[in-house]
Amino acid sequence: MKVLVVGANGKVARHFAEIVKDHESIQEKAMIRKAEQESFFSERGIETVLLDLAKNSIDELAEAARGMDAVIFSAGAGGKGLDKTVKIDLDGAIKAMTAAEHAGVKRFVMVSTFRTGREEMEKENSLQVYTIAKNYADEWLKNRTELDWTIVHPGILVDESGTGKIKVGTDFEINEIPREDVARTLVAVLENDNTIKKEFEVLAGDKAVNDAVKSL
Repeated sequence: MKVLVVGANGKVARHFAEIVKDHESIQEKAMIRKAEQESFFSERGIETVLLDLAKNSIDELAEAARGMDAVIFSAGAGGKGLDKTVKIDLDGAIKAMTAAEHAGVKRFVMVSTFRTGREEMEKENSLQVYTIAKNYADEWLKNRTELDWTIVHPGILVDESGTGKIKVGTDFEINEIPREDVARTLVAVLENDNTIKKEFEVLAGDKAVNDAVKSL
């Protein structure tokens, strides 16, 4: 399986690269924004493509996705202002979905925020715009595309080493999850077609990643 990772230089996506560099069936193509990011991936034998999600066209993104079997969207503005949040987390996500469809790629995995929906969007806090952007990107994916989607809603991301154990489901109380275990979850999503047309929350837990994902 060939996978284009959008936002490949992010912390979760870098863990994904470490996991799949020697994977027997998953081959990554990393979409990066800066040339200096290329060495991390070339050292691991991973092909890169240099594109800016906000600036490059849908046709250019589609060219990068052509020949892929799946796209993972793990890009984010990282709270760097209203305009970048809208351009990356909302419009950028929709551009990536549209590009995938133009390229004939059916499988699309979205890394979302922990919880979306009207109640979450109406909370006035520093994440409000981000939550709104992610909500409507998720809704577009589910209702405005023909893609075989999966939406992953991670809890509070931490940099501790992963345990390889998680819990998945809905309506959890928010808690932490190591970024490494989110990356392992993305691998398991690609390996298990039972995740198609499903969305779920993922937190640190007590079940092996692949077993948890298979249980969805």
